[in-house]
Amino acid sequence: MSQNLSDIEKMRLDKWLWAARFFKTRSLATDAIAKNQIKVGGQRVKPSRNIAIGDTVLVEKPPYSQELTIIGLSEQRRPAKEAQLLYEELQSSIERRETLANQLRVERQMNPRFISDGKPSKKQRRQIIRFQNVQDAPDSDTDQKVGPKS
Repeated sequence: MSQNLSDIEKMRLDKWLWAARFFKTRSLATDAIAKNQIKVGGQRVKPSRNIAIGDTVLVEKPPYSQELTIIGLSEQRRPAKEAQLLYEELQSSIERRETLANQLRVERQMNPRFISDGKPSKKQRRQIIRFQNVQDAPDSDTDQKVGPKS
């Protein structure tokens, strides 16, 4: 890295989240902080909050959440291998994420209706349109035309 991890003592939270590659842009990191998806030390924070080495950060990117300890700061966005050197995930957080990933995988396998073959064929599209038109058609008994009285 061009700047050593020890050169910087504090930096903005949104910039660190961007540099550590949790978000593609700083504005996305700022939006996540505004939505209370990021907490430092268990507290709600602002994007301009200064963080330091040793702080704990909770990053919630639904459906997953990660608890991290900051072990390095970098002013620049570096490759993923170097970005992973900026933080250490707690073991309990890793176990929760893996458990949730397994649960989601099992649920996907149990619900085959969500599995798709891609976009519908021309025949399937016509069937969908026909079905929608039948559902939208007014009943002759309940819906009566209301017009001007003569």
